[in-house]
Amino acid sequence: MVSLGLEEKVIVVTGGNRGIGAAIVSLLIDLGAKVAYTDLATDNPQGLGIVADVTKLESMEAAAKQIEAELGPVYGIVANAGITRDNFFPKLTPLDWDLVINVNLKGVNHTIKPFIEGMYERQAGSIVCISSISGDRGNAGQTNYAATKAAVIGLVKSLAREAARYNIRANAIAPGFINTEMTLAIPEKVRDKITAEIPCRRFGEPADIAWATAYLLSPIASSYVSGEVLRVNGAHHT
Repeated sequence: MVSLGLEEKVIVVTGGNRGIGAAIVSLLIDLGAKVAYTDLATDNPQGLGIVADVTKLESMEAAAKQIEAELGPVYGIVANAGITRDNFFPKLTPLDWDLVINVNLKGVNHTIKPFIEGMYERQAGSIVCISSISGDRGNAGQTNYAATKAAVIGLVKSLAREAARYNIRANAIAPGFINTEMTLAIPEKVRDKITAEIPCRRFGEPADIAWATAYLLSPIASSYVSGEVLRVNGAHHT
């Protein structure tokens, strides 16, 4: 296998206990990286698991200190943690909005902030934020979720401009429908309808997002890629 240059690189993944996050953790370890992940539970035996809450800056600051004490200076960040609280717009409550904003948007800030100044000082690093097809094209019943995922794209594009002078790259991935616990809970008739709308005629796999993440983290494969949104959706653009 051709090296992506991630050997011995310290990489942090939020929401790494299961689903897409766990797939990212597994692949990065296979590629030789030293991986820490945070989540509300740490059942995933791969990597250094740390219980932390992305909605609380102080929790992520404590996790950052532990990660760098045990593994060394962080090179890569994958802001993957996310939740949904779906409903049609008139039925969304203030709590539905607050919960999704706190995890999906503020959580990205709380993930990056404890590490960014150190990355600036070392002038090396890559940040990957997991957005969504919903943030890219919208989705009925997900106005709160889509708003946060669209905001993540804006955050990435702005951060990429700020961080470029320090040799730090920032990019987003917008997954389409991926086979996870959340999408497997979709009723079969609805899944069939969605599948028929996807030109590739299937849902993606967590590994598809993991490989896209590894590409954007790589100092070899994507050294001149920053401020971009990588859509991994089986051509399900409109």
